[in-house]
Amino acid sequence: ASEVAIVRGCGGAQVTELDAGCCGMAGGFGYARDHFEISRTIGERVLLPAVRGSAPDTLIVADGFSCRAQIAQFCPGRRAMHLAQLLDLASTPA
Repeated sequence: ASEVAIVRGCGGAQVTELDAGCCGMAGGFGYARDHFEISRTIGERVLLPAVRGSAPDTLIVADGFSCRAQIAQFCPGRRAMHLAQLLDLASTPA
């Protein structure tokens, strides 16, 4: 099953899947000084504005370490989690 189907199966979660292409980090690419601006520009295409525009209680899921790092750097106060972390939350009794 796709990750989106798995998340939708977690208590009827509402899911918005972005056509973000790439967060712009691409592993170590975005850490290089001469790649910083292009990395940020790619992230600003879809992903970063969507994260900033989401409600504060929206859970952001990004499996890639680079994507989570990019979100943490350019979206102050927002943190993305890995799908496994979301599934752990969903399986924890309230």
